[in-house]
Amino acid sequence: MITVGVDGWSRGWVTVVLRDGRYESAAVFDHIRGVLEAYEEAAAIGVDIPIGLPEAGHRACDLAARIFVGARRASVFLTPTRSLLRQPFTSGLGVTAQAYALRERILEVDAVPASARRLLEVHPEVSFAAMGSAPLHYYKKSWAGMWHRIGLLKGAGIELPAEVGAAGRAGPDDLLDAAAVAWTATRYARGEARRLPEGTSGDEPVIWY
Repeated sequence: MITVGVDGWSRGWVTVVLRDGRYESAAVFDHIRGVLEAYEEAAAIGVDIPIGLPEAGHRACDLAARIFVGARRASVFLTPTRSLLRQPFTSGLGVTAQAYALRERILEVDAVPASARRLLEVHPEVSFAAMGSAPLHYYKKSWAGMWHRIGLLKGAGIELPAEVGAAGRAGPDDLLDAAAVAWTATRYARGEARRLPEGTSGDEPVIWY
């Protein structure tokens, strides 16, 4: 069974592919459509990007994820509305710099027709917290944070090699995030994944873990 984790980075998208829950490969893509075309046979594709933009207010799944990750709640940004993302950034816009920095990736996924999307939304910090059965305490770009996440992945049977081809151009945190998203995609394909908020049904956006 092939599952894929996708994370946005400065030059596009980085993916980690698992076969039966174990690392198989990593790659980089310029556009999310390239990801979908490359992994047409995947049982599940998770992506670390909001799917379903709010017309107003905050998404319930973002608020639930902030509670779930505890001390790392600042890593879960509140998804801006589509109209805000399409405006030039200013400090008074009501959008965090973190969220606005991902605007191209967010709008890229939003532009893919729902019928062709085949993506499930995953937040790596939520996945890592679920993996370790506790919220993380260290920032992902810190030395302690990086090794803690590597250890969690290894405990889940996912070991990233030193050589990952072109994907090695991406940051270490991007690859680790993609691997955590792939872990959740595997759980989803096996029918083991859970969602935030719990008990959500219908068309409301959810974050899987």
